Amino acid sequence: MTGEAERMAVPISVNVNGVRHETEVEPRLLLVYFLREHLGLTGTHVGCDTSQCGACTVHFNGRAVKSCTILAVQANRAQITTIEGLAHEGTLHPIQEGFREKHGAQCGYCTPGMIMSAGYLLQTSPNPTDEEIKHALEGNLCRCTGYVNIVEAIKWAAERIRR
Repeated sequence: MTGEAERMAVPISVNVNGVRHETEVEPRLLLVYFLREHLGLTGTHVGCDTSQCGACTVHFNGRAVKSCTILAVQANRAQITTIEGLAHEGTLHPIQEGFREKHGAQCGYCTPGMIMSAGYLLQTSPNPTDEEIKHALEGNLCRCTGYVNIVEAIKWAAERIRR
């Protein structure tokens, strides 16, 4: 019986980056794998499989969440934005541009999650202090940098967004 339940598909309807997707998924499929393997949105990274690194961060109904902690079936009727959905008509989002301008990325593996967490921060706090930025990034790990350029990139983006 357990094998049958595992193969059972559940219908979901989810809006990802402004595109509605209606499909069926296994009940135990994580949102991060749905995004990567079913929708081909590989900018959302799988870094640790334990929800510690933040590389899989996306916006879920307007909030920054780790997509490795959510089942795809829980995303039914949700609005999701991934790193691929931030740019608008070929123009980088100010946070993406800030990471480029201020060298906020080293290897780049953590960058999508950092950018998505920063995006949520700037929606809720358009003029954050260094301490607020650091606090907002506590759930995101970077193994390459000392975070200095990441903080500078977010401050740079915040200034551009406020203009």
